[in-house]
Amino acid sequence: MRIGIVGSGYVGTVTGACMSELGHQVVCADINEARIQALAEGHLPFYEDGLEPLLQNNLKAGRLSFSADIQATVAQSEIVFICVGTPPLPDGRPDTRALNKALRTIAAGINDYKIIVEKSTLPIKTGAWLQEELKKGQTKEVPFDLASVPQFLREGHAVKDFFHPDRIVIGAEKQDVVDTLVNLYDPLNAPMLITDINTAVMIKHATNAFLAMKISFINSLAPLCEHTGADVTQVAKGLGMDNRIADAFLNAGLGYGGIFFPKDIASLLNIADEYHVNLDLLKTTEVINRYQRITFMERVEKALDHSLHGKTIAVWGLAYRPHTDDLRDAPSLQIIHGLQHRGAKIRAFDPLAMDNARQKLKGVQFCNDPYEAAQGADAIAILTEWEAFSQVNFQKLKESTTCRTIVDGRNLLNPKRMAELGFQYVSIGRRTLTPSSAEGVPASL
Repeated sequence: MRIGIVGSGYVGTVTGACMSELGHQVVCADINEARIQALAEGHLPFYEDGLEPLLQNNLKAGRLSFSADIQATVAQSEIVFICVGTPPLPDGRPDTRALNKALRTIAAGINDYKIIVEKSTLPIKTGAWLQEELKKGQTKEVPFDLASVPQFLREGHAVKDFFHPDRIVIGAEKQDVVDTLVNLYDPLNAPMLITDINTAVMIKHATNAFLAMKISFINSLAPLCEHTGADVTQVAKGLGMDNRIADAFLNAGLGYGGIFFPKDIASLLNIADEYHVNLDLLKTTEVINRYQRITFMERVEKALDHSLHGKTIAVWGLAYRPHTDDLRDAPSLQIIHGLQHRGAKIRAFDPLAMDNARQKLKGVQFCNDPYEAAQGADAIAILTEWEAFSQVNFQKLKESTTCRTIVDGRNLLNPKRMAELGFQYVSIGRRTLTPSSAEGVPASL
């Protein structure tokens, strides 16, 4: 099929490259000409594991192309995916200014029947609004149909998630539209849920809200585990062994970040307030998440004799999650600013996010690896669960630096092992061990 993608950001580029890999003729369009030029040359403006070779292979094969002409892209397409960003406004509502502009251009490009598929995360009940905006923008009355196919892509795993989804949700009002989209996604051999547009959008919001609640739930238990001598990682493991609960998103730590969870929760809360529906559970989820960052700074301060003035902190990890360079709402930003405000100097390293971090963080010394970051540091703060950090040779680190304190915001390391190596090790929801207190502690801790 001939597919047009309007919006060549993260979701649009992933969708376009993967659709072309399925054999479709895909054009990705965006008003950002510099981005379009880079993509057309096979260069990604962000990192996503496995995406760049997919992009380059399909460009070479002629199945994928990029254009700054949205109207022409729409005109030549049978199905148009709307992937325009809708970042949150301060009150939680999505900022639809870019989307409004794109809708006018899309409408002008509808020269024959099209299926317009909403993939931008928008509030529930926007189907009727989209229909109205597109009709208003048309220069002549040409039929089209709307549908919603929410994306459930995890940053760092988006290509895998596209080709191996847990399910595909299709929201549409007409059977022939459903049939077309079912055929489009059929090669993925995934379970499909067919519903109306409002329900499809609600499923997207509810999914992210529920996963965020799982994260905040385990984080709310972490302090209680510390006070009672329980180990939150073992509690999470026990919970996850229950098939009704499962273990994903039960890792105690610094909470969630990125663009999707905060934006979707804010949007859901906003529309709940509009309809006077009580979603205090979600409001508490947000509060717990923000509080995790504050308490982590307090842990670092406490580990260094309750004062950070003149101290140096080695920060391991800047991206909000591993396998991405994304710093949007990353806990590291708030934590580093907070540590600096308390008088600390920061030396930082991240495998992917250094270039983005240089644009957002001031007064930070960026280093080439974890060992260099730890040179002259009073404490190491682990903020992202990169596998590389768990593979650090801590004996070498001990011999090459004077740093003996590790505050692990992701519970990445084994407390007993760290203490036996001579480190004071502070984590989340587990007992704090020092070299003198490790004796007699089970190896699992």
